[in-house]
Amino acid sequence: MRTVDSFDFAGKKALVRVDFNVPLNERFEITDDTRIKATIPTIRKILADGGSVILMSHLGRPKDGPTEKYSLKHIVTPLSLILGVSVKFADDCVGEQAKEQAASLQPGEVLLLENLRFYKEEEKGDVQFAQKLAELGDVWVNDAFGTAHRAHASTAVIGQFFTDKICGKVMQAEIDNARHILENAEKPFTAIMGGAKISDKILIIERLLDKVDNLIIGGGMTYTFTKALGGNIGKSLLEADKLDLALSILEKAKEKGVKVYMPLDNVAADSFSNEAPRATYATGEIPDDKEGLDIGPKTIELFSSVVASSKTILWNGPMGVFEFPNFAIGTNAIAEAVVKATDDNNAFSLIGGGDSAAAINNAGYGDRVSYVSTGGGALLEYMEGKTLPGVAALEN
Repeated sequence: MRTVDSFDFAGKKALVRVDFNVPLNERFEITDDTRIKATIPTIRKILADGGSVILMSHLGRPKDGPTEKYSLKHIVTPLSLILGVSVKFADDCVGEQAKEQAASLQPGEVLLLENLRFYKEEEKGDVQFAQKLAELGDVWVNDAFGTAHRAHASTAVIGQFFTDKICGKVMQAEIDNARHILENAEKPFTAIMGGAKISDKILIIERLLDKVDNLIIGGGMTYTFTKALGGNIGKSLLEADKLDLALSILEKAKEKGVKVYMPLDNVAADSFSNEAPRATYATGEIPDDKEGLDIGPKTIELFSSVVASSKTILWNGPMGVFEFPNFAIGTNAIAEAVVKATDDNNAFSLIGGGDSAAAINNAGYGDRVSYVSTGGGALLEYMEGKTLPGVAALEN
């Protein structure tokens, strides 16, 4: 796979697929610019070589064509400030105007195209739409790892129209760090799996059982395991059809010599609200009228001690409802433990995208772990062993 650093972009128009699917508030202001900042090194390398950059991305899930809420024009000013270059904007991503703007682009200039998903052809992986996009540039750079698991027009199908297909720095870093975890993990290796559902994590958990020494289970999925083991979980989140699956995971872990750590206690409340009165109960002893929303103090102590002795740490999924400050205590404590292990034990720590990335960044620790993935679902699928269309398109 060719990388940005191995290619000279002098005189080239680089068509770069980025992931600018960032959260906006009601005033169309970016509330988290992590994904934009991640792409800056790729863009700067192209410009420094004497190339020009045509950026294409999606934003949100527009259903019926152009929508003000999902226009990438809202990204232009903050992107220009971060990049230090006045970014031009095309009102469309294909068509005559986009072609003219791309053709007139000079070395050192940057053009941002309008939202790709204003066209249904993007998500359908339409070949003709991909060809129209390809006509805008000389070189295709894919730096959108977060969408690499989708066979969309701009993320995969477009590759067939280019001789020069380049892996961007975000894409390269995501793949390198995932491979490090899967192939070169120093022992002891601890995986921390949180989040709501076992069904979302079953494939990665099963693959990790062949690699990890310790498996920590937290978050909403905990209660399905607890119920399967005969405990009382009150009104807590439950996947009732996954009880046998939970038991089979524990059995497989035992067979493979993997130590599984589950909560000793839980913080529960009588309603799903930050202001709800909360109390701590031993695992399996949550009253019928309460629901578990975080891990308790004994669990924090246990999980933190396991993390402290680890040399490789993969964390995917929060320990509780971290969006509520009163129930973010467990997630923040685990974030602190991961940072401490990285600092004190020289551990390699990979934070696996999505809510975990938000949690570590919200806690102010994003720059104190080894790598924070912006990949979300793409990272999970890559670590599950699946072929990602966006990566395969760069290799073929």
